[in-house]
Amino acid sequence: MNKSWISLAVAALLVAGFSGCDDDDNGINTVEMTATNPNTPLTDITSVVFEGFDTPSTDIEQQNLQSSKKVTVNGIEQAIDFTTLMATGNTDNGEVFGLVKDFEDKAIKFEDGSNYICNGTNDGVGSGLDYSSILQTNGTLYMVNQFECQIGAMYMFELDQDAETGALAPKADTLQFISQKDEFGGFVHCAGQTTPWNSHLGSEEYETDARLVEENVDPETGLVGDLGGDEVYYNETAKFFGGDATKLNPYYYGWTPEVQIDENGAPVYMKHYSMGRFSHELSYVMPDDKTVYATDDGTNVGLFAYVADTAKELSAGTLYAAKLEQTDATGAGSFDVSWIDLGHATDAEIRALVAAKPVFSDMFETVDPAEDGTCAEGFTSINATPGLECVKLLEGMELAASRLETRRYAALMGATTELRKEEGITYDEVNKKLYLAMSAVEHGMEDHAKSGEANDKYDIGGSNDINVGHNYCGAVYQLNVDDSLLATDMMSIVEGQPIDEDADGNKCHLDKISNPDNLTMLPGTDILMIGEDTSKHINNIVWAYDIGEGSLTRVVSTPIGAETTSPFWYPDVNGWGYMTAVTQHPDFDEQRSSIGVLGPIKF
Repeated sequence: MNKSWISLAVAALLVAGFSGCDDDDNGINTVEMTATNPNTPLTDITSVVFEGFDTPSTDIEQQNLQSSKKVTVNGIEQAIDFTTLMATGNTDNGEVFGLVKDFEDKAIKFEDGSNYICNGTNDGVGSGLDYSSILQTNGTLYMVNQFECQIGAMYMFELDQDAETGALAPKADTLQFISQKDEFGGFVHCAGQTTPWNSHLGSEEYETDARLVEENVDPETGLVGDLGGDEVYYNETAKFFGGDATKLNPYYYGWTPEVQIDENGAPVYMKHYSMGRFSHELSYVMPDDKTVYATDDGTNVGLFAYVADTAKELSAGTLYAAKLEQTDATGAGSFDVSWIDLGHATDAEIRALVAAKPVFSDMFETVDPAEDGTCAEGFTSINATPGLECVKLLEGMELAASRLETRRYAALMGATTELRKEEGITYDEVNKKLYLAMSAVEHGMEDHAKSGEANDKYDIGGSNDINVGHNYCGAVYQLNVDDSLLATDMMSIVEGQPIDEDADGNKCHLDKISNPDNLTMLPGTDILMIGEDTSKHINNIVWAYDIGEGSLTRVVSTPIGAETTSPFWYPDVNGWGYMTAVTQHPDFDEQRSSIGVLGPIKF
């Protein structure tokens, strides 16, 4: 055990203390903002029907964003459209939207001297803008934006809203960078949610395997060798520390960040270390303002739930991991769900451990497994993202392991770690059902197979809880919850359909979903929006899925090469409704990502 690490952690813990829009020259007649809970169900809505469109087929249709032009609410037709608000590289207020900055909040440059802007063109270092939230507070409308590069960036700006038409537009001279330097910087910010208390709840995805770093790091440079791809993510973050990789630690990243806006309109950035470290795709707050579901994007991953001690305050709470018991193998399967208690923690005590720069062997001892997947006496066989491992938890390391090595610890405690590309999650408060996207049903979800062919890699040594057929097009699951808001069962309700590759390169049926990514429920209706992140449809689609009818309608189609990221409904922003959506890394315009809204809609 690294006793110096424990001493430093205790010292750090003691130090921690445990502890209306004005009109401008754009000519828009603006309205003062009123804070509302974006997740509150709509009332008096009997039907919402979007006008759909066919699969994009012409060059013009495939190379440009398409969207619904009409929506019918309670029988009354309204004209709608998609409006782009901001794109990476846009400049305002002396800032560049998407410019990545270092530990001193100074602009990072590439080797050729160009700005490190988080775009899809940055080979190997990220995808671009991902989630953007609309926050209503201080009588002002803010938009907070997070970027999915290895060195994560966040920006915010204010929005003007036309009082007569509901049209939104960025307010000039309000763009500002959100510093993350006090929390070790940011990392691969993926999906997010606007919380019921109007804060931005984000994510840090694809956490680096700390065991591989410890075993492969060069002590002189701090860089690591071939980690099967993880080294690109880890080594790239050295740029945040001015190129000094010796300042890195894998436990700095893989957390849930939150941005609140204070009474002066300034962003307040924090990381919720008590919510656990894994490949956070999305954290979703439930109506009690305490229970938060956290999805885990990758191979052989788990599903987690966090219950905060206090409503609207995520700095302390108890973490749970899901255990699945399969009840049906039809399609993508059905399961009973129970929850394993991973213990209580506070942000302060876990941050203190992180600040002490721990290593994997501070928490676990390992030995090589036998060929049949069994382990030596005293060691437990687990199979999570790193594959088959024989691990032993060191004495007194339960708290540290539960948060710093959450997925491994969950597997050790008997949780299911066989899910694949677990993405968005959302809740229907009226019918009390969760919806969860599984972008691909494969690998650990199969039975000792990979893509339908015999392969032990993802099941050997594990619990093998899930045994369903291979479906690379993915599925969306429906989960019932009990009175405590914890899921009790899980069943597939809509699935993609693999096809033989057609002349255009489509590999999933064009009238069905393909690699579902993020989800958003239009509160108070039966409309579940399903956004794709796929290469198996030429154009990624945001679908409106009518749960009652089981029908799919195309609502947004992004240009070739662009995924749809993080659609999110805001049904009542001063009487107007909008769905935000990001177009990420299109095959044109230097792959600049952009954020826009579908609407406005009168609900």
